Amino acid sequence: MSISQNLIAPGVYPTMITPFTDSGEVDYHALEQLVEWYIGHGVAGLFAVCQSSEMFALSLEERVSIARFVRERAAGRVQVVASGHISDRLEDQITELQAMAATGVQAIVLVSNRLAAMEEPDEVWKERAALLLEAVPEIPFGVYECPYPYKRLLSPELLAWCEGTGRFQFLKDTSCHSGQIADKLAAVQGGSLKLYNANAATLLESLKLGAHGYSGVMGNFHPDLYAWMYRHYADRPEQAGNLQWFLGLTSVIESQYYPVNAKYYLSLEGLPIGLHTRTKDCRHLTYANRLELEQLHALTALVREHYKLGDCGEIKDR
Repeated sequence: MSISQNLIAPGVYPTMITPFTDSGEVDYHALEQLVEWYIGHGVAGLFAVCQSSEMFALSLEERVSIARFVRERAAGRVQVVASGHISDRLEDQITELQAMAATGVQAIVLVSNRLAAMEEPDEVWKERAALLLEAVPEIPFGVYECPYPYKRLLSPELLAWCEGTGRFQFLKDTSCHSGQIADKLAAVQGGSLKLYNANAATLLESLKLGAHGYSGVMGNFHPDLYAWMYRHYADRPEQAGNLQWFLGLTSVIESQYYPVNAKYYLSLEGLPIGLHTRTKDCRHLTYANRLELEQLHALTALVREHYKLGDCGEIKDR
């Protein structure tokens, strides 16, 4: 694999959840069907082993196994990127990243807050990133501005440094600010590093600025609508504007009781996914929460019909 190749495709990259059995083990039967559901809804790729996947509650063996499983089930139909380095010590992170690289995913995504403490400057971040790149050669990298345990946003200058290494091709941006996104895009203009917005409210604005897609929580609810937005925001501007209102408003469901709520919603989609997680007590998803999710599911069906969405989020002829 040549790291100079522009491997990472634009589009929608859902932040994958991890299904668990009643006994708390990874449910690979449900995970297989979940992969098919994402692909059937028009995503360009899958972001496996991220915070939505509860990576901080998974063992290294589980993180590696999930990434390999998703990559194998995707079978080249969509691209798979994965994170999963959660350790504090750089030596342990190298072990984690080397194991993840061996799974065959298209890119390894660094968690931005793992490379430097909150009070440490970008120079420290660069030094440690350079060591990781050296330790894990010949595979593209990405960066995820993960909000836990603290959010470390990349400055345009630091992002330009990443582009200059020739190794980075993916940024999951969590700034939730179109102005900051514009500055980041300007810093890497013409390069191979692509920016994927994690925030639904600023999505249309960011696409108009040149963002390369969406990678966020709501990809677990209606990824086909996000796929439609990416494909048609330029050639169907009025419809895209109307859809933005829906996507932005409904994204507030993120703050309800995630990822339990996503699992309940996916069960409404017919997937055999239980509500068990390792980070939250599923019993705290209230009766009202469930009604809200059922109503969102019904409303999503109406929006799909209004937009005449067919397979893979493609609009049908009226």
